[in-house]
Amino acid sequence: MFLNVIYYFIIKIYMKKSIYILIFIFIAFKTHSHEKHYKDISKIEMDVLRNDQVIGHSNYSFTHSENEMSVINDTQFEVELFGVKIFSIISNSIEKYENGKLVFFKSNTLQNKNKKYVSLIYDKKINKFIIDGSSYKGEADIDNIIGNWWNSKILEVNSQISPLSGSIKKQNVNLVKKEKIELYGNNYETLRFKLKSADKNLPDDKKLNFDIWLDPREGIILKVAYERMGKWEYRLKNIE
Repeated sequence: MFLNVIYYFIIKIYMKKSIYILIFIFIAFKTHSHEKHYKDISKIEMDVLRNDQVIGHSNYSFTHSENEMSVINDTQFEVELFGVKIFSIISNSIEKYENGKLVFFKSNTLQNKNKKYVSLIYDKKINKFIIDGSSYKGEADIDNIIGNWWNSKILEVNSQISPLSGSIKKQNVNLVKKEKIELYGNNYETLRFKLKSADKNLPDDKKLNFDIWLDPREGIILKVAYERMGKWEYRLKNIE
């Protein structure tokens, strides 16, 4: 709560752009951001939009016990062109955490007619993740996180694990600016980040290139935007 108050007053007092203040806020956010600040959340619902039209959803439900948290995701959307379906995703997954650390992840995805999957477990003996995925099979460092939009820790790490295929993607994250946005009639003072692939030699269709808007007071990702065969957005619609 103390850090949340710091975020609020820093943004209120210093509306004039200052790189030093942005750096301070970013450091404070990184200190605060972890799975524990989701302990009072039971649901995060996001609309998926393409070219400003809602085409589906990505919803997360949370269950909590004393030292454990599970996150179940349901993502579904489809793109039509002249009444013909040209792209679709149906994906379901579950993440499990113990004492704030990822210990299990499993997903099944149907992308058009292609089946993708991930099965991840934490191996205590070697202190690494073991991944069996449709794009990668092997070990991964425990500093990786699952690349889902409920988890603002994605803005802190150097690499993420694809929730669809298990591939490991190196990334760079930069704080861009403070920015006011409006979503579903609500106004937010946010921090805007840029997340891009660290490897510039990747094919364009494999590169990460996202704009991400964070509510620093709550540590919640409000919006994600990117361009790939149109303008795509994930927008926070509801949180409980």
